[in-house]
Amino acid sequence: MSLKILITGASSGIGREMARILHKDGHQLFLVARRENMLLDLKAELDNAPRIIISDLSTEDNCTALYENLKDENIDILINNAGFGVFGEFLETDLKRELSMIDVNIRALHILTKKFLADFVARDSGYIMNVASSAAFLPGPLLSSYYASKAYVQRLTLAIFEELRKKKSKVLISALCPGPVDTEFNKTAGVSFNLKSLSAESVAKYALSKMFKGRLVIIPGVIIRLGVFFQRFLPTKLLLKISYNIQKSKG
Repeated sequence: MSLKILITGASSGIGREMARILHKDGHQLFLVARRENMLLDLKAELDNAPRIIISDLSTEDNCTALYENLKDENIDILINNAGFGVFGEFLETDLKRELSMIDVNIRALHILTKKFLADFVARDSGYIMNVASSAAFLPGPLLSSYYASKAYVQRLTLAIFEELRKKKSKVLISALCPGPVDTEFNKTAGVSFNLKSLSAESVAKYALSKMFKGRLVIIPGVIIRLGVFFQRFLPTKLLLKISYNIQKSKG
């Protein structure tokens, strides 16, 4: 069955790979990103089938306009993938860039989730995947605002899941929490990972498979899953020290 799927941050990385996979499976795609040239290239690659929407989701007006533009399309799946990070000590990072990151990572995701979720609940069908990060489970010195933003995404998603479960709703929601992924994130945030990154394609395949199976928290990669499991047994101050040293090695 062909589904209508909206993907934000679709011009590169995990969003682009999800678009490729879902197009191959015959679904109708609505792809959103800021960079027109990259979206046009992706559209051409996908037989000009997807509908592309050029939008900067760091503004509330653009998020609202996106929903108004698509609310009559009966979207089946919303994938909130748009986001980026800012690296550096909290006292030294650029406030304007941090606030823009918060607007994309938190406000845009919050607005779109709230608006499309209301439609999904009214129909009693639909999927929402919110792209968080394994960073959501840890404190993040030197990437403090990014880690905090992903913790918001993960916690919001969990809370919505329980509210839907209590309603006995058939709407499914999930949080994708990958570790290092080989995407443009590294360049944008100004970091490099010591841990071997997973490919965006493998993360996209795993995430979509688990989303359709109704998995709530999706963590690609055995090493990251083990890390998330065992970190809960460590004292907070030790986690902070470990996290700081990991982040410092990326800069």
